[in-house]
Amino acid sequence: MALSCPPRSSRAGASGRTEVPMPFDYAKTATYRLAQAAKAQRARSGAHLSALGLHPGQEVVLKALARTDGQTMSELAAELGVQPPTVTKMVTRLAAYGFLVRQTSTTDGRLARVFLTDPGRALLNDIDKTWKRLEKEALTGFDDKDRKRLRRLLRKMEKNLLAAQGSAKHRDDEDDDAEDATA
Repeated sequence: MALSCPPRSSRAGASGRTEVPMPFDYAKTATYRLAQAAKAQRARSGAHLSALGLHPGQEVVLKALARTDGQTMSELAAELGVQPPTVTKMVTRLAAYGFLVRQTSTTDGRLARVFLTDPGRALLNDIDKTWKRLEKEALTGFDDKDRKRLRRLLRKMEKNLLAAQGSAKHRDDEDDDAEDATA
């Protein structure tokens, strides 16, 4: 059974052929390019992180705990901008690998706090090296001015999308605002 599509409005051109209006080319949008770059970045980070025994996204949990160890699952979810079940799954896997532990809060038995273990701390330097390598690969051919401008533009895009979603200000806003003033 053949599917039929509704007829498009068209008009005959000078050549006698029917001209069909060009559809919107989403592949030429900045947001499409951003999505494609994000997919490529995730694939490359996955290749690098697998050498450390990690999957993309797990390293940011470890880095968040390195900044503020002993966070609750809700605090981690808020900091990472993900849903609590996502954090629960990542924490469970990272705990199974021995990179972190969950402990019941000493002040509220209903809360579990998450702490880095020594093996988890030992990965932090390698995670930093991985991100530096990935940054170098992604920005090959960019000068410092272009790197700063790209970072600023991406942050502005992120802020726009968060505002459209009704989300609160991001953790890095103050740092970015200071950097914008000096750039």
